[in-house]
Amino acid sequence: MTSAGASVVRTHAGAVRGRREDGLVVFRGIPFAEPPVGDARFAAPRPVTAWDGTRDAFAFGPPPPQESGFQGRTGLIDAPMGDDWLTVNVWTPDPDAAARRPVMVWIYGGAYKLGHSGSPGYDARRIARDGDLVVVTLNYRLGVEGFARIDGAPANRGLLDQVAALEWVRENIAAFGGDPGRVTVFGESAGAGSVASLLAMPSAAGLFGRAIAQSVPGPFFSDGLARDIAAAIAAEAGLRPTAADLSSVDPRRLTAVGEALGPKMREFEDRWGMVAHTLTAFSPVVDGEVLPTAPWQALAAGSARDVELIVGHTRNEYRLFAALGGHLGTITDEQATAALRTFGPGPGPGSGFGADGERAYRAAFPDASPEELYEWVHSDAVFRMPSLRLAEAQIAGGGRAHVYELAWPAPAYGGALGACHGLDIPLLFGTFAADLGLMLFAGVGSSPEAEAVSSRFRTAWTAFATTGDPGWPAYDTERRPTQVFDTESVVTAYPHETSRRLWEHHDFGALPLLR
Repeated sequence: MTSAGASVVRTHAGAVRGRREDGLVVFRGIPFAEPPVGDARFAAPRPVTAWDGTRDAFAFGPPPPQESGFQGRTGLIDAPMGDDWLTVNVWTPDPDAAARRPVMVWIYGGAYKLGHSGSPGYDARRIARDGDLVVVTLNYRLGVEGFARIDGAPANRGLLDQVAALEWVRENIAAFGGDPGRVTVFGESAGAGSVASLLAMPSAAGLFGRAIAQSVPGPFFSDGLARDIAAAIAAEAGLRPTAADLSSVDPRRLTAVGEALGPKMREFEDRWGMVAHTLTAFSPVVDGEVLPTAPWQALAAGSARDVELIVGHTRNEYRLFAALGGHLGTITDEQATAALRTFGPGPGPGSGFGADGERAYRAAFPDASPEELYEWVHSDAVFRMPSLRLAEAQIAGGGRAHVYELAWPAPAYGGALGACHGLDIPLLFGTFAADLGLMLFAGVGSSPEAEAVSSRFRTAWTAFATTGDPGWPAYDTERRPTQVFDTESVVTAYPHETSRRLWEHHDFGALPLLR
C-alpha cells in the first residue's frame, strides 16, 4: 500500500511503514531478530516477535554496543539508544512484489568492534537509484558481544547475526521489490572478512549467489588463540571468559573491558604473534562448527564454487592507519625492520620469516625507504595478499573471481594518503561529506574527477549484482587480469607481482596460539 509520502509493506513479523525519499522508498530500523539481551545475551540470534498494527520504519535502529573508536566520524554520537541492535534498512525504487529487482546486502567494517548501518557514510540511495536495485544494510553484534570466544556461548555470534539478516532477506525482500534469488553480499574490511566467512559457513549456503569482498583482512583466529584472547579480555574485569560471568556486566560497559586490552596487546606477543601488533583483539574464529575452516581452505575445497565473486583492495591500504597513528613521515629503519620481521610471510599461519623475511623484502624492494617498506609489508600482510589469495582459492575450488585494485588517491592532504584503506566506501556510496569521506575528501565534497571514479566503481558493483559481469575479465593464474580503478581505469596484469611472489607459498588460515 502506498501514498504520496509513505509506503506500507507487510513482512513475516508485521507491517512496516517507510518514507519516499529522492525517488526511492526507504525503510529503517526493521528488527530481524530479538534484542540479544537478558536470557538471549551471548546466544545465537532468535526470531523476532511478531507485532500488531503497522510499525513506523523511519529511524535507524540503535548501534550495537562498541568501543569509542571512530564514533565522531561514524554518526554514533547522535545515534538512538536501546537494545534493538539487530535491525535492517532497505532502499528500494518501488516496493512492488512483481518488480523482482537484484538485491545488494551491505556488511560494514570496523575491525569487528566498531560500526553501525545507520552511519551517514552508508546511505545507500545512490547505489539503489543508479543501479535500479534494492539495497539492504544490517547491524550485527561487535566486540565481546559478537566475537569473543567464551564458554557457554556459540562462537562467531556476529556472523550468526549476519546469517539471520540474510534469512530475513530471503523471506521478506520480495515484498520490497527485490528478488530473493538474486542476492549479492558486499562488505569492506571486517565486512569483507565477514563476506569471506559467509562463503565458508554451511549455515549461509544458498542465501546469496554473488559476493564482493573489499580489502579482506588476513587475521582469522584458531579456537585456542581466540580462547586465550577472551581470557585476557575477561581478566581486565576480574572475570572468567564465560557467558555467565560476562553477562553480569551491562553490554555498554563491557565494551570498555575489550577496549582496555588494546594498549596491552603487545605484552602477549609470545603467545599471539602478529595479532599482538594489530589494532583489534577480535576476528572470526575457526571453531569447527559455525566456521568449520578458514575461508582460504574452504574456498579451495569448493565451498563457494557456485558463488560469483569480486575481491580486491586499495593500493596503499595501510597508509590510513599510519596517518591515524601519527606515523606518516616518522618511520625509522628500526621500525621498518621490526615490521618486516613481524609481518613478513612464512610457510604457515602465524609464522613469519623473521630475519629471512626482512632480507627478502629488502632484496625485493632495494630502493624502498623505511617508511615504504613499513607500509608495504603491513598492506601486503593484512589486506592485499589475503584478498588476492582468496580469489586464487576460489579459482582452485572451481569457482570464478574478478580481481580489482583501487589506485586513485584520496584528495585530502595533497594526496599524501594515497589510495588508502576505506577510500572505496565514500566512492562506492557517493558519501563524500560523511564519515571517512570527511577526512579523505578534506571536507570539501567531491570533484568531477572523484565523481567519475565513483560512478565507474558503483556501476561495476551494480552491474555485477545484476548480471554477474562487472565489466572486466575473470581472474586466472596465468594472465592475472586485474581492474585498476584510477583517473584512467585500465585492465592489466596484477600490479604487485613482486609482493605476490614473496607471499605465494604462505598459507593463510587460522592463526595459532603460539604458547
